[in-house]
Amino acid sequence: MKKNLLLIVITILLFNCKNNTKQENGKLNIVTTTTMITDLVKNIGGDLVNVQGLMGSGVDPHLYKASEGDVTKLVNADIIFYNGLHLEGKLVEVFEKMGSKTKTPIALGAILDKSQLIGSDYFASNYDPHVWFNIDFFKQFAKKVTVVLSEKDPENAVYFIKNETQFLRKLDELQAKVKTNIATLPKEKRILVTAHDAFNYFGKNYGFNVVGLQGLSTATEAGVQDVQKLAAFIKENKVKAIFVESSVPKRTIEALQAAVKSKGHDVIIGGTLFSDALGNAGTIEGSYIGMFEDNVNTIVNALK
Repeated sequence: MKKNLLLIVITILLFNCKNNTKQENGKLNIVTTTTMITDLVKNIGGDLVNVQGLMGSGVDPHLYKASEGDVTKLVNADIIFYNGLHLEGKLVEVFEKMGSKTKTPIALGAILDKSQLIGSDYFASNYDPHVWFNIDFFKQFAKKVTVVLSEKDPENAVYFIKNETQFLRKLDELQAKVKTNIATLPKEKRILVTAHDAFNYFGKNYGFNVVGLQGLSTATEAGVQDVQKLAAFIKENKVKAIFVESSVPKRTIEALQAAVKSKGHDVIIGGTLFSDALGNAGTIEGSYIGMFEDNVNTIVNALK
């Protein structure tokens, strides 16, 4: 009922508010969902766009619900960038409702080659939505954002393209650093156990066996049997460390650690990984590149 009311409110506001606020301040008004996408758009748009992210540090997009305070942001947006692939499941209807000639919701995940995605029976899209852990996919996101911004604001297209070039170069450098760092970790030690299955694309790219306690979505909680089964796997494979995620309660991994200990094997909590959200603004982990590099450092150092 609450979701239907929100849709009704948005519909009313769409007919009563100005659709193109760029005319008022000379900048595109952009709304983003996840912190990764917010960081991306800020890198490409720079000082020539107004960017408002719906989700902050530590916010779980699987469980996020649009509040009444989000309505004004969405209605006044010229462009809405979101991940898609049903990561923001509860927001999809809102975005679809807002599609119009003047308002452009862009599902970045929709541009990816589906043959390269990892299948998932859980999500309605049938694909694992955690695609930002493939840096090549994130490069495609950057190119799409540049195209959309240039089409909406052609006078500043050269500026956006310049920013894109610089950002892609940084992503190239990130890929080189990550590859070098992971190469120091023996293949038999590349078993990544986390709170939920957010790292499958990472694992596919870098040769990790990825196991998540809660599966692909944090909307499903792990049961006693899940914990015991994974604890047995950790003991059998002599896994040295398991990892907490910043957007998932720590207690799930602590329960797993206790279960492993009860089976006669000690496993440490190797640190906190940033999965569905970046770290706090102004920190290294507060940017996509910093987050990715920090995750890799944490994983490699704990599993060596």
